[in-house]
Amino acid sequence: MTDLFDPLTLQSGHTLSNRLSKAAMEENLADVGQIPGEALFNLYLAWAKGGPGMILTGNVMIDPTAMTGPGGVVLEQGSLADDDARQRFERWAKIGKSGGAKLVMQISHPGRQVYASMGTEAVSASETKVTLDGPADNMFAQARALTPDEILGLIKRFADTAHQAERAGFDGVEIHAAHGYLIAQFLSPLTNKREDEWGGSLENRARFLLETIRAVRARVDPNFIVAVKLNSADFQRGGFDVGDAKQVVDWLGGEALDFVELSGGNYESAAMMGLAADGRAQSTKEREMFFLDFAKDIAAAATMPIMVTGGVTRKETAEMALGEGVDIIGIARAMAYNPSLPNDWKEGRKLSTHVASVNWKNKALLSLANMALAKEQLNRLGAGKPVKKKQRPLLATLAQQLRTLRQTGRYKAWLKDKELNGV
Repeated sequence: MTDLFDPLTLQSGHTLSNRLSKAAMEENLADVGQIPGEALFNLYLAWAKGGPGMILTGNVMIDPTAMTGPGGVVLEQGSLADDDARQRFERWAKIGKSGGAKLVMQISHPGRQVYASMGTEAVSASETKVTLDGPADNMFAQARALTPDEILGLIKRFADTAHQAERAGFDGVEIHAAHGYLIAQFLSPLTNKREDEWGGSLENRARFLLETIRAVRARVDPNFIVAVKLNSADFQRGGFDVGDAKQVVDWLGGEALDFVELSGGNYESAAMMGLAADGRAQSTKEREMFFLDFAKDIAAAATMPIMVTGGVTRKETAEMALGEGVDIIGIARAMAYNPSLPNDWKEGRKLSTHVASVNWKNKALLSLANMALAKEQLNRLGAGKPVKKKQRPLLATLAQQLRTLRQTGRYKAWLKDKELNGV
């Protein structure tokens, strides 16, 4: 049986020292100019010292007008021409790899999942809108359908960002095609109503993803890690489902991929937090590893290593998943509460981690609160402080909203200055 601390060699030639990966989280800790700074350096130093075999960054955006949040990092063609920005990205890469982990940048475009308060145009596969319960429904604007030329332009942006990440010293990139972001919007029949070559059949809906992988591979060295994050399902009736994911993974076997990370859900159905709209993820919530049941079926079609992320807080859960055929265990929120979790497990200490959560009735507010609790810990680690043992959900949520408000104003000013200067 594979052990959590057995190495794993990827097709690109990189070897992970163990099977534990710090999975991506929405950090929103960028400095002015949407570039990495001391907060991210401190945070990634804590994780690097913690002993994972791989560290996946939070979303790095390929387009400055398409952000998952106002504190996100942007990396695009030309970003590294600025000496300060280049040095910061290089420092981020060096720190992230300082403990021996492979550092992989998650690259993303949110599509229609852009907050209306950001003041930028939302785009998607088709003209649709994120729909939530109650007042939260006003958080997102109607999205415009992309033209075929715009789709090709975004594929190029993914490749540009991957190339810049390689230049900065990162070990690889993970193309985000899950959680309802743009590529997932093309994959899902609920959000892709197109009748051209980018819509209709699953083969057409998967074209954006496959062409993006090929464009990225064409721009980077063969020993650069390229991976994909894919939904096992959207967990919405009529959406992208397990059968679709199995077929897409089969197609991905024909591409030069190092691994596929399986997760699930989107802003309307937050299965990645155990809050699936159709209820299916609830059965696994109590035992953790939300998506394992679905991943086992999908993994049967895989020729590359499979990583599964979703709710792991206990060593026994991770060991169970390895026994079920998963190759890499993604751990997100638990590493916000214990950045030294891999080393602790290796040494037989702290074999479980308590992750604070709430049980509010409104699912949209519940999701915001749980994310705010995790972000409170990320902010503390970014400030060089220890994690907070006792948290207050309402205060954490309000503080996060105020922080987001300040960051939004800063982001808008930066974007306006960028446009005025023709950058």
